Amino acid sequence: MASSTLSLSTTSYSYLPNTKHRFSYPRMKLVSSNSKHRAFSVSASASPSLQALIFDCDGVILESEHLHRQAYNDAFLHFNVRCPSSSSPAPLNWDIQFYDELQNLIGGGKPKMRWYFKEHGWPSSTLFATPPTNDEDRANLIDTLQDWKTERYKDIIKSGTVKPRPGVLRLMDEARDAGKKLAVCSAATKSSVILCLENLIGLERFQSLDCFLAGDDVKEKKPDPSIYLTASKKLGISEKDCLVVEDSVIGLQVATKAGMSCVVTYTPSTADQDFSEAIAIYPDLSNVRLKDLELVLENVVAAK
Repeated sequence: MASSTLSLSTTSYSYLPNTKHRFSYPRMKLVSSNSKHRAFSVSASASPSLQALIFDCDGVILESEHLHRQAYNDAFLHFNVRCPSSSSPAPLNWDIQFYDELQNLIGGGKPKMRWYFKEHGWPSSTLFATPPTNDEDRANLIDTLQDWKTERYKDIIKSGTVKPRPGVLRLMDEARDAGKKLAVCSAATKSSVILCLENLIGLERFQSLDCFLAGDDVKEKKPDPSIYLTASKKLGISEKDCLVVEDSVIGLQVATKAGMSCVVTYTPSTADQDFSEAIAIYPDLSNVRLKDLELVLENVVAAK
């Protein structure tokens, strides 16, 4: 018997000018490789339903890329970090374009710096007059830079100038009122994520989360799916009944590797990425309601 494959395609309900992703609410269309239609059914007991909503933090709850970049560059300046491959007399400074590429390639602060120094040479600094050559010294350098950067980032968050992205708080409240489980999972340092959440979503919302995980809580950071798989276990909700809100293709891939559906609310630095695996794509959450997400998930199930 000839096999038949099905794929999903999305079309647009509303036009969003000057953006690559031009739909905020997807329709699902079945495409068959076989000329004959193939009947299928979905068992109600096995069908996914939205029981848990999981938010990434950076890029989803707040647009933080420029804040993290500022904190890293302040750390590099403070410790006079200089890589041997650089022709500049000034300390290391990650520009906007490079950091956009870096933060969409590697999750977590320590892995970012470790990758960069492996690629461009381990630096000299006020911590090590000559570039460290053994694993222990290199780990100490990374740890010290990350700790200082984290404290600098906290100062920026505590300044009161940073606000949550549109629609995030309302969507969280809608999910809570509807009896859904709520979680936040971030690859960032736990202390900095806690500070962000307390300042941006408020102490009451933060303390009422059913699950909160940071990069410190799992052995492998994104793009490994461990953080979402751990969240599923802590929530007591099957992966197929969890819906993840991410902002980047790395986060999307992490969610899908964990067996979870994912919607994307992109930022200026991630807008051009390939989000074809997402079940919906939004510029922000200002016009997204819980019922919209439930319907999108239902449409995906029906299409399968």
